[in-house]
Amino acid sequence: MAETSEARGVTPSVTPRCGFCAAALAPGRARLWCDGACRQAAYRRRRQGPAPELVALPPARPKQSTVYECDECGERLVGSQRCDECNRFARRVGPGGHCPSCDDAVTLEELLGVSP
Repeated sequence: MAETSEARGVTPSVTPRCGFCAAALAPGRARLWCDGACRQAAYRRRRQGPAPELVALPPARPKQSTVYECDECGERLVGSQRCDECNRFARRVGPGGHCPSCDDAVTLEELLGVSP
């Protein structure tokens, strides 16, 4: 009766692999990396700091709730950047909308009485 290598307690040989890219290592001396580039990349991966925390950007305000003011004529617009009178682009004043009582364009700061 012939004994197998497993029955004698000998494990089958496993091909050594690179610790970074998992490529097969050349037989011979014992080593962990297949070349200097993998050794350097593994060192950098071990030494890099913790991953930076991802900061969520605030949600963009819809254009319809933004008040714009024309620098040329002073007209205030809600949701439209181009002045109808001067045909120029207006600058953004802030979030807001139409006043409930007079229907003029007002910002939230003006409605709440808060100065920016």
